[in-house]
Order: sequence, then structure tokens, then C-alpha cells
Amino acid sequence: MAWGNKSSAGRRMSDYATPARIAIALRQAGANVEKPVLDFGCGTGVSGMALKSVGFDVVDGTDLVAENVEAAQASGAYRQVWLGVESRAGHVRRGDYQVITACDVIHGGEATPETFDVLLGILAPGGFLALSMDDAALNDRTYSDRLDIAALDPKLEQMFEADGPHRDGENATVFVFKRH
Repeated sequence: MAWGNKSSAGRRMSDYATPARIAIALRQAGANVEKPVLDFGCGTGVSGMALKSVGFDVVDGTDLVAENVEAAQASGAYRQVWLGVESRAGHVRRGDYQVITACDVIHGGEATPETFDVLLGILAPGGFLALSMDDAALNDRTYSDRLDIAALDPKLEQMFEADGPHRDGENATVFVFKRH
């Protein structure tokens, strides 16, 4: 399976803490709220609403599930939302976004570790990539090795890392990286 393949329409969102944690982490890391944000794997729009709530002005979203795209568009949090293409950023080119999020996307059953490379490949210089990884992904060497490789990249700086509540009693770690 790749990113966005499961519908989030049936999830109980009241205990879904990760979208707000990512939005706050981006602000703390110094991301410019006036720059457009790409919410990669936007689901039904909860992440977009969290980004808007902390001051991000323009948010675009993409997801692989048509019903999620419709729900995200209806949320009112997005300038535009489109149906994505598996393991690719679609029409997005490098530099189109200074801020990219991948909330609850990069983990087993959703997106492959290579999704991290796809997102870094389109991130503008000086831009921020914020993502979450649940405990299962972090315990899977194919995912954690990709983070270790990122730590060695001199053009990529880890600005934030914090473990905390995710949903349904699970934890996830939020990361924010800055491309130099």
C-alpha cells in the first residue's frame, strides 16, 4: 500500500493529536506562515484545519482516496485539493512549496520509506518538511534507516523531534526538517 490508501472518514478525530502537534512544531521551527503549504496525504482535512488554526495562510492538499479529497475540500481549510498519484507528488515541482507536511502518512500500510525522498525532492531550498511516524514505523528499520540517512545529509537539518500522543492511545514522533 502507498500513502493515503486507507480512508480516514471513519476515524474518531477527537483524540487525533498529531495534526495539531505538527502544525505547532512547524511554527516553533520557524516556518513562514505566509508561504503555501502542501499537505501530502491530507486525508479528510484535519491536518489542514490544524495548520490554519496556527496561522498558515495558504494550504493545498493531495490524497489518493477520492472521498478524502472531497471531504478535505469541503473542510474549507484548503486553497486546492487534488487526487494524488501513488508514490509521486503529481504536478508539483521542486520549489513550489516552502512547507510540506505528511501527517500519519509515512508508515507501514500507507507510504513506503521512499516517500520521504519524494517529499525532500520537491521541497524548496530553505523549506520545512514536517512529518509523523508512529512507533511501529520507527521500530521498522526500513523507515528508521531512512531517517538516519537524512541526519547525515549536510543540506538537511533536523529542527524538531518529539514523541507524544497520536490517536487511540498510540504514540507518534513528530519531526521537522529544514533544507539548506
